[in-house]
Amino acid sequence: MNAAKQLRVVAIGGGTGLSTLLRGLKRYVKPVLSVTSTDPADTQFCPIVQLSAVVTVTDDGGSSGRLRKDFGMLPPGDVRNCIAALSEDELLLSRLFQFRFPEGEKGPAADQSLAGHSFGNLFLAALTHITGDFAQAVQMSSQVLAARGQIFPATNTDVRLSALMDDGTLVEGETNITGSHRTIRELRLEPHDVPPLTQTLEAIAEADLITIGPGSLFTSLITNLLVRGIPEAIAASRATRVYICNLMTQANESLGLTASQHLQRIEEHCGTRIFDYALVNTAPISPDLLARYALEGQAPITADLDEVAARSTVPIIGNYVHEGHLLRHDYDRVADTLIHLARIGRPSA
Repeated sequence: MNAAKQLRVVAIGGGTGLSTLLRGLKRYVKPVLSVTSTDPADTQFCPIVQLSAVVTVTDDGGSSGRLRKDFGMLPPGDVRNCIAALSEDELLLSRLFQFRFPEGEKGPAADQSLAGHSFGNLFLAALTHITGDFAQAVQMSSQVLAARGQIFPATNTDVRLSALMDDGTLVEGETNITGSHRTIRELRLEPHDVPPLTQTLEAIAEADLITIGPGSLFTSLITNLLVRGIPEAIAASRATRVYICNLMTQANESLGLTASQHLQRIEEHCGTRIFDYALVNTAPISPDLLARYALEGQAPITADLDEVAARSTVPIIGNYVHEGHLLRHDYDRVADTLIHLARIGRPSA
């Protein structure tokens, strides 16, 4: 183990799962606004020398969907959340970026054009219009908010999701897929052969640690892995590759799936094995929260550890739960575990 080794980290996902994880990882990155120090203790405290997030761009609902339809741009919502998560917390700009315009008064003369939009989404839309390039707009926004990392959309191409369901029907659009009551058998991108950013492949090739998850199995995680070249780059990487398993099953995406079945669905879509470790929660969850999630048919994901290991993936069990109004991963404990795994490297064959 090399405790002083500086790490290059790539986190892949979307939704609240990725932004939650980034909040934990960013405390290992030197603040952008800090004065450069040669103190060895500073290097020890900030072992991540480069943090990159690869974010899904298939959302077609809410504010992102409206901007996508009105301006023909990629959906900014998941990217915006990641920029805010990596920004300096004390800056007012971060709070401004997440501000959402409220619903105004109803009536025939009421102007609802801003209602429901977040300021950050509109900011990204304006920058995309000015630069003509969504990825460039993302990088400029990250600089404005002093983000402690790079953020790359999974692709800079306008893509749509479609899903083949268990009854043989094809459902198009992320919102329709998540709203379906059928089980997803296969997820597809339209067009299917879209390229990633060159910077994404470079970050993966140079990475010491690559994480996927937590997040919605199909619409936050697998979507990124359908982009041409990304799963192949992960498979070829020398990095430690970790899957962060969700805490609960999710309606319309993973009801009834165990931890090993999550791995199976991901690797079926990749066409190859890509994980060395899987973080699986084994801590109990309070009865009140379990009852609330049960109303949606959701339950804790079964930690079938022998089956996980049978997929040549080492399960890393622990208490990764943070309980509030909603269940979230404890991003500090998850980040600590990830840094430890990156330092010890891949498991011995």
